[in-house]
Amino acid sequence: MEKWPETLPELSQLNHEQKDAIIRALFPLIAEVKRLTACVAELEARLSKDSHNSSKPPSSDGLAKKSASPNMPSGKKPGAQPGHVGKTLERSTRVDIPINHPLPQYCTCGASLAQTAQTLHERRQVIDIPVASYLVTEHCTWQTHCVCGQVHQSEFPANVTEAVQYGPNVRALAVHLTHGQLLPVLRSATLITELYGLSVSPGTVCAWGDQASRILLPKVADIAQLLIDLPVVGADESGLRVASHLNWLHTVASDKLTWYGVHTQRGLPAIEDHGILPNLLGTAVHDCWPTYWRLTNCLHALCNAHLLRELTFQRETTRQRWPKQLMNLLIQARDYCVAARQTGETALSAWRTRRIFRDYHAILDRALKRNPPVERQDKRRGRVKQSLAFNLITRMREHAEAVLRFVTDLRVPFTNNLAERAIRMPKVKQKISGGWRTFEGAQVFCVIRSYLDTMHKQGHNMFEVLRQTFMGCPPSPESG
Repeated sequence: MEKWPETLPELSQLNHEQKDAIIRALFPLIAEVKRLTACVAELEARLSKDSHNSSKPPSSDGLAKKSASPNMPSGKKPGAQPGHVGKTLERSTRVDIPINHPLPQYCTCGASLAQTAQTLHERRQVIDIPVASYLVTEHCTWQTHCVCGQVHQSEFPANVTEAVQYGPNVRALAVHLTHGQLLPVLRSATLITELYGLSVSPGTVCAWGDQASRILLPKVADIAQLLIDLPVVGADESGLRVASHLNWLHTVASDKLTWYGVHTQRGLPAIEDHGILPNLLGTAVHDCWPTYWRLTNCLHALCNAHLLRELTFQRETTRQRWPKQLMNLLIQARDYCVAARQTGETALSAWRTRRIFRDYHAILDRALKRNPPVERQDKRRGRVKQSLAFNLITRMREHAEAVLRFVTDLRVPFTNNLAERAIRMPKVKQKISGGWRTFEGAQVFCVIRSYLDTMHKQGHNMFEVLRQTFMGCPPSPESG
C-alpha cells in the first residue's frame, strides 16, 4: 500500500492481497519502533546520570543537583545541642605588647585614688598580625693591604651572587601562592605588593617557579622511585588544557607520596614515558580504563566507588534487585576489612573470603539471567550493542579478582580516592587560571606540586620546605 488511509479501514472489506500488504508493511515498522524505543531509553538514561550514579563530576550537576542525604527537620533548635563541648579562642601565654589602662585620678566624690591599692581586674587579648614590610640586607666586603704587599679581601656568602637580588623568603612565598595555594601569577604578584610593599612582576614569579622546579627535579625523581617500590599505589588521569590544546595529567599516589606528570597522550605511550607503572611490581588501584589492563607487570585492583555509582544507576533505571544486593555485599565486605585492620589482622579468614566470592558470583549469575545478551537480528557485521546492565555484569564477572582485591589483600584500599583526590588540586588550578600557556609551564607545575603535595602529606609546612629549597637544601621525602 503506497498511501496509508487516515482512518482505520474496515478489515472485513479488505481482500487477502490488501491484508498481506498491511502485514508486510507492519513488520519493518515494528523493528523501527523497537529501535526508537531503545534510543529513547538510552537518552533518558543519559539524562538521568549525575555525580551520584556515574563518574560525572559534581560540578556538572548544575542547579538541579540531588542531595545524597536530604536534610529532614529534626525538631531541634539551631546551633549546638545540650552537652556539646564548645570551643573558643584560647588566651595566649605569650604577650608581646602589654598595655595597662590607668585608673582615674579622682573618684566622683572628689577623693584622690592615687594612694589606694590597685588589683588586676580583668585581662583581654587582641591577636593580630603586624603590618609587614620588606627588609633590605646589605652585604659588604672589605679589602686591606698587608705590609708585605699582599691584598686581602672578604667574600660574600655563596647565596649572594648578584648586586641586587631577592631573598629566599619572598621567592618561597611567591611559589607557595602559585603552586601551593593555586593562585594565578598576576594575583600572586599583586598580593605580595599589597602585603609587603614590594613590587614584583609576574615574569619574576614565573622565573622563581622555574628555579624551584630545577632544584626539586631530583627530589621528584626520588618520589617516583619510592612509589615504584611500594606494594600498593593508586593511578588516575584527567584532561589538562595546555597551550589551548587538550593534554593529559597523570598521577600515581599513596597515602604519603604524590607524583604528577603531563603528557600529550592519555594512553600507554604516556604511561611508558613516565616510567612508574611499567616498573611497578605491587598492586595498582585504578578505574576500569582498558589501558591499565595492558600492564602485565603488576596486580590490579578496581576502584569500588566507581562500581557503586554504576550500580546505583542500574538500581534507579532497571528497578531490579541485584544492583542493591551487590552494593550491600561490597559495603559489607569493606566493613569486614576495616574491622580486621583495626584489630591488627593481616587477612580475613578463609571461610569469610570464600563466602564473599561465592555470594558475589551468585548475585552476578542471577543478574545475567535478568539481563541476557542481545542477539543479532540482521546480517550486518560487527558487535551487537549490549545494554549497560549486561556490560557492567560482564565486566564485574571478568575482573572479579580485581574488584575484590581489597578482600584478599588488606593493604589494598576499597577505593582509588588517594589518586582521585590528587587530581583535584591541578583541576582547581586549571579552573582558576584557565590552563597553562606552555607545555614547559605545565611540567614546572607538576614537579613543584609533586613535591609540595608529598611533603604536605608527610606533615611538613609547605612554605618552610620552599624556603629551604631556595636556600639550596630542600628536605628529602620519606618512604611512603
